[in-house]
Amino acid sequence: MLKINEKIFENFFDRININNLKVTRNLKVTRKGNQLKSLFHRISLNLFFVILGCCILFSTASALDNEIMKEDILTAIEKKYSGKSFEADFTQISKLAALDITENAAGTACFSHPGKMRWKYKEPEQHEIITNGKLLWIFRPQENQVMQGDAAQFFKAGAGGSFLSDISLVRKNYTIHINEITDDYAEMSLVSPKKNPDISSIVIQISLKTHEIERIIIKNAYDDTTRFEFYNIQFKKIDPDVFEFKPFEGLNIINLD
Repeated sequence: MLKINEKIFENFFDRININNLKVTRNLKVTRKGNQLKSLFHRISLNLFFVILGCCILFSTASALDNEIMKEDILTAIEKKYSGKSFEADFTQISKLAALDITENAAGTACFSHPGKMRWKYKEPEQHEIITNGKLLWIFRPQENQVMQGDAAQFFKAGAGGSFLSDISLVRKNYTIHINEITDDYAEMSLVSPKKNPDISSIVIQISLKTHEIERIIIKNAYDDTTRFEFYNIQFKKIDPDVFEFKPFEGLNIINLD
């Protein structure tokens, strides 16, 4: 009987030792698991910061590249246009969003620094918009009428592509963003810090081969757009008298406010 009890106690303590061993092993496994989790967490966290740093670096590099490209393009068009005169054929597409109306026009245009322009519309009806940089004339020969007034009021904030006659206004008056660059052209947005319902944004397209401004799209606060396409652009001297208008006898003159 005593031997049986001793055997029972031996088995009992053996089971205790085995259970303690299992607990110890479980604790070791748990500790190792926790250590692995902690290590994995640290590695993941470090990888996150590395990836975040790379993203910031690439983003900064991309922004820097955009600034360099923007500066190069602006310098190129300033060199092309600054202080020069040129003429071009143009087409114009005007869209009134609210009424879903589209009107097409075409003609020739002359520009000279600073602020001198003559837009000669040949279709759909003949008329001319002329300015010497100070005064404005809108001449409608079929109606024997000319409207005249202050050019600054009419061409404010870049209306009518007025910056083409003084390219320095692009840097002075607008915040500039690059929208798109291809092998052939660059598209840039010009946004004035001054709110103007007539012009909310201007988009220009520049040929990267000639550095000529080939397209201008002007949008107002009502989503109406006016799109100019220029072609056959020729830089040359233009007689200053082209940008003047002399009313003749019998002409109906209307003064613009």
